[in-house]
Amino acid sequence: MPASSRPAVAAVLSAALAAAALTGCSGEQQPTVVDTSGRIEFSRPLVIPPLDRGTVAEDGVREFDLIADEGSREFRPGVSTPTWGFDGDYLGPTLAANVGERVRIRVDNRLAVPTTVHWHGMHLPARMDGGPHQLIEPGGQWSPTWVIDQEPTTLWYHPHPHGETEEQVEMGLAGLFLLESPGTAALGLPDRYGIDDVPVIVQDKRFTDDGGFTLQTRGFVGSLGDELLVNGTLAPYLDVTTEAVRLRLLNGSSARTYDFGFDDGRSFDLIGTDGGLLESPYRTDHVQLSPGERAEIVVRVSPGERPVLRSNPPDLGMQDVLAAVNGGADRFDVLQLRAANTLEPSPPLPPVLADIPRLDPMYAVEERTFEMNGLQINGRSMEMDHVNEMVELGALEVWVVENRMAFPHSFHVHDVQFQVLDVDGRPPPPELAGWKDTINARPDARYRLIMRFEDYADPETPYMYHCHLLAHEDAGMMGQFTVVEDAEAATSELQLPDHDGSH
Repeated sequence: MPASSRPAVAAVLSAALAAAALTGCSGEQQPTVVDTSGRIEFSRPLVIPPLDRGTVAEDGVREFDLIADEGSREFRPGVSTPTWGFDGDYLGPTLAANVGERVRIRVDNRLAVPTTVHWHGMHLPARMDGGPHQLIEPGGQWSPTWVIDQEPTTLWYHPHPHGETEEQVEMGLAGLFLLESPGTAALGLPDRYGIDDVPVIVQDKRFTDDGGFTLQTRGFVGSLGDELLVNGTLAPYLDVTTEAVRLRLLNGSSARTYDFGFDDGRSFDLIGTDGGLLESPYRTDHVQLSPGERAEIVVRVSPGERPVLRSNPPDLGMQDVLAAVNGGADRFDVLQLRAANTLEPSPPLPPVLADIPRLDPMYAVEERTFEMNGLQINGRSMEMDHVNEMVELGALEVWVVENRMAFPHSFHVHDVQFQVLDVDGRPPPPELAGWKDTINARPDARYRLIMRFEDYADPETPYMYHCHLLAHEDAGMMGQFTVVEDAEAATSELQLPDHDGSH
């Protein structure tokens, strides 16, 4: 899937947008609907990515090594698919570190193309963020280091090279990053990795006849597949040996939104979102995730039963025909849970999970508006040498995100976890009540987000904000902001110095 063989992303999406608009007016074109519910045999055990806690050096720093390289995998027996991965043929290990620790990660790039590694959802210095300015050339190394200073949660890592992110993530470069704290053990949550605490990385794929991946754009959101990989496994099942199991859900797809529930309609507890645990478990029967969002759920099973995690048609906030063109009518069976005939008892969930201090907009020093329209934010496309916003260190700010289109976007902010103040003037629903770094920006909707920019100032190195529909990001739907110690004394030119991007 070389980049040179693909049409320009912006041109493809613009054509898709025009076609979708015409379809919505005439109703003549009927989209192809994907429905795998009840059709999956669940013949393969779910692959659990290896848990990597690194090694602690003499100076107390927890060190990790990641190698980005090409590989191949037989997702189907006898059919080899070219892939990319970290420390393996597809995806990467689940990294884990404790809150308060300093970590150092050496990344070796053995690919034939430049790449980056972005620590999605992590609070860290801009030079360690792994955005498009931190390119690792072929044969090069990069060793970022920072202190884990945020709530225990489920983060992830993936490439972020400008214009090439979708392709590299689709090829397999991604993995989870768990932030842990001894203090959460007292809550009694399922916490045995791979047993009752299980990563669930969901990605849709479309395979060519010879087994390769293809980015076949369908609709305005980008490339949509017709099969699912879970942790790189087709048609997976998970043997469950405990009464309760914690699923750490990651929408690792580049364009598709999922609405996760179970085939029998059972309820489960949502306990955490992007940036950490919720204040209390939220009992629900579904949770919708756009690309890049995470959710931690706890589901209870009975001996011998086999419930199926399913993605039902998501609510994209669009007209029916337009929604269907963008995956809004698709239904997938994701993962079968196979409960043992005898289950180990699991304690009930505590009524209180976390104390989330509420950020007060009364004390915000700045309000900024980000209008998402077409493939631009505030009427501009991404420029590597231009900083769009300058934020003062320690500032509490309100960011107003407005999707001006009848089509979906998402919105992700680097470095910070934010709180959602309101959606179209109404209090956020429970699934948006915790710490977030990515939101599903629904069509014609207005979100008020509040965030504080602490600890790290660097006038020469920017962070990103962007749509996390990766084809949109690659087409330029992204902006840059720097955090500076004194905004009044900083230059008003907002131009970055020259960066060669190499390491």
